[in-house]
Amino acid sequence: MTSRADTLVALARARGARVATAESCTGGMVSAAITDIPGSSKMFDRGFVTYSNAAKQALLGVQDRTLEAHGAVSEPIAAEMAEGALARSEADLAVAITGIAGPGGSEHKPEGRVCFALARSGAGVVTETVEFGPLGRDRVRAASRDHALDLLIAALGG
Repeated sequence: MTSRADTLVALARARGARVATAESCTGGMVSAAITDIPGSSKMFDRGFVTYSNAAKQALLGVQDRTLEAHGAVSEPIAAEMAEGALARSEADLAVAITGIAGPGGSEHKPEGRVCFALARSGAGVVTETVEFGPLGRDRVRAASRDHALDLLIAALGG
């Protein structure tokens, strides 16, 4: 059975596309899934694990005013993360993830809320929020990893 990461690596290689990731709540799980696949070095440029707000700002250029206005778990932050990853890499396509894997959350930002962004050279940024619900930390993180891989696959026409 072919995994999502296998599909992504094959598509990106076939299209000559390079990929970067910007991850918060997944802590590098998307990058790890990609780099588990032989041949991924031909399509994976780099991954940014920016768990703290300070790391998001220092490594990806996330703006303090955006964090203050929207909080770290928001589509505007995901967008800035994806744009920053694209600008600070040799990639053609970047995916970003920020969310609340749990346990916990709040009334306004519940456990299982994850914001994604996809940035492509010359095409702008697309964002979305997925409410995975209180599945538990491991399952929210795995679902987020899989969703990010699906976004990349779709962006490459798969």
